[in-house]
Amino acid sequence: MIALLLRDLRLAFRAGGGFGLGLGFFLVLAVLVPLGVGSDPRTLALIAPGILWIGALLACLLSLDRMFALDHEDGSLDLLATAPIPLEGVVAVKALAHWLTTGLPLVLMAPLLGVLLNLPGAAYGWLIMSLLLGTPALSVIGAFGAALTVGLKRGGLLLSILVLPLYIPTLIYGAEVVIRGAQGLDTTTPLLLLAGITAGSAAILPFAAALALRVNLR
Repeated sequence: MIALLLRDLRLAFRAGGGFGLGLGFFLVLAVLVPLGVGSDPRTLALIAPGILWIGALLACLLSLDRMFALDHEDGSLDLLATAPIPLEGVVAVKALAHWLTTGLPLVLMAPLLGVLLNLPGAAYGWLIMSLLLGTPALSVIGAFGAALTVGLKRGGLLLSILVLPLYIPTLIYGAEVVIRGAQGLDTTTPLLLLAGITAGSAAILPFAAALALRVNLR
């Protein structure tokens, strides 16, 4: 499983592997929003939590179609399905590789982009914490969606339609943590709900994704 993780990380860092795609999109969004809504500091501070979380969500979505599609095209997925490694473990490793190459860089970049959006100083710690708790759920949910659409022509569009509604609770509670943190309010409830979504996704969806892969590979 470690070898599979290292392989996916190498593929992501290669030219065209998608590592910089999410970061580039995240940066462009943070630059364009002030140009579109104006440079009023109060307006930017008000919308910054939601914009940063929407940017992270969409940036994660961009590279989901690569999670299983390339392995399916070259036959690697069939070999993984018959390998001694449980297919549920393969899904979990691929979701982890996606988070390490997409979610974690977004967590590290988010505070820098928060400066562009005039995010209140009290919210930076909560922004990092909410993204650390929430972005793994985006990767695991995305792995489930990618497993459902693997092998389909133009599956990327269908993948977006399937995954985006499942992302909404993570988006709501993640942004709520940052908003409450910026206002000095108690963040316990949205943090616990966000952690619960991530834990539940990690516990259940690899099995559902593995089942979907087995069906699609028949």
